[in-house]
Order: sequence, then C-alpha cells, then structure tokens
Amino acid sequence: MKNTLYLAGLFILILIAGCTYTSAQTKTTFSHIEKMAGWASCDVCAGSGGSGKTDVYWQAQFQTTPSLSGSSSEFYYGGPTPYTSALWWEQLGSFPSTSHFTYDLHFYVTDITAPQALEFDVNQSLDGKKYVFGTECDLRGTYKGYWRVWDATLHWQNTGVACAGITAEKWHHLTWQLERTADGHTHFISVTIDGVTRTVNRYGTPLASSAKELNVAFQTDGDKAGSAYSVYLDDVTLTAW
Repeated sequence: MKNTLYLAGLFILILIAGCTYTSAQTKTTFSHIEKMAGWASCDVCAGSGGSGKTDVYWQAQFQTTPSLSGSSSEFYYGGPTPYTSALWWEQLGSFPSTSHFTYDLHFYVTDITAPQALEFDVNQSLDGKKYVFGTECDLRGTYKGYWRVWDATLHWQNTGVACAGITAEKWHHLTWQLERTADGHTHFISVTIDGVTRTVNRYGTPLASSAKELNVAFQTDGDKAGSAYSVYLDDVTLTAW
C-alpha cells in the first residue's frame, strides 16, 4: 500500500513538473509590429518630466524603400527646436503572466550625425507598477557611444556597454533581452547589435501606475540644432513569456 501511494504521488509530481515546464516555455510573439494599426505618438510627453516642447514629427508606414521585408515604417523627426523629442508606441494588450521579453528589430538611420540619441523601449504595467525597460544609444551626449538604461529613481544610467558602429544608410539588427524580476525590478540582461552580444546585467526601479498594459516604444531625440532625420524600423518583434 505504501509503495502504491508513493508511486501515485511520484506520478502526480511528474505530471505537475511537466505542466510547469510546458507553461514556462509558452511564448507569445508579436511580429511585424511596425505594420500594426493604432500607433500612438507625442512630442511634449517625450520631454524631461513629460513636459517637453513641441516639434515636427510623423510616422509613415508601409515604405518599400528602404526596407527588408518590403514594408518598413518611417519615423521622422524634424525639430527645429533644440533638444526636443518624439515618442511612438504600440499597445499590445495586457499580459501580466509574462516576465521575460525579447525585443528584436532592424533600424536604418538616414543621418547618424543628427540624433542626440535613439531610444528603444518595452513597457509593462501591472499590480500598481510600470516596468520601463527604457534603453537608448547615446550618440552625442555625455556618454556618447554607450547604451544607457532607465531607472525610475536614478533616471538614465550609463551601462558602460558600447553602441558604437551604428552608421547611416545601413540596416542594423538590434536585440534586447529583458526581464521583470520576481522581486519587482527591471533587469536589462543583454544587448545584441549586428550579431555581437554584450552582457549588460543592470537592474532598475519601476514607476507607480494603475495601468495594465504591454507595449513597445521608439523615440527620436534631437540635438542642439534640432537637426532633421528619419529612422526606418522593420521586422519589429516582441516575444514574451
């Protein structure tokens, strides 16, 4: 009888372990986000403290040139006010059970000397907190040529990880590995550009929020002259599990 109970219990444990493993490996993938309807945008909210100045900006989807898939999305920043920004984002729904993310995309910059920085973000809000996986390549600022990541308390933090090698009129492949940790932090695991992976391993503090959402975002930052430029995004994918 004892052996029977033991075997039955072991069988149940195996079943539970199997279900847990399968659940943990279930992934949701959003492909070609650049083609989705419903992109939102702003300029003022992209400024410091969410109260920046207005500028000229727009998005044009379904561009055939340049593109990799045959249909890229153009994000135009035109200044002319110095140090302004434009932010775009696409809501994907509410997926509170997901805590790991792969943000993968290709980008093409018309003039690499024009942007102050380029920002690639994932945002998740649940349980009263907003986890801002904010990442930016600083192109002309204090930490020129390095990735910075966002912390709600400390704001932009230099990672010491280079984002050098980004050139104009060329497609670059970017991948971020990100995690919402069990103890309630953002974890910037690693970044890959054009096949070269670098460990970041930085943690951030979330914001307070009542929202329930998952989205991806892209931001263009202007330099001291408000120089105009376009960035094309293609094959934008978010995988969440």
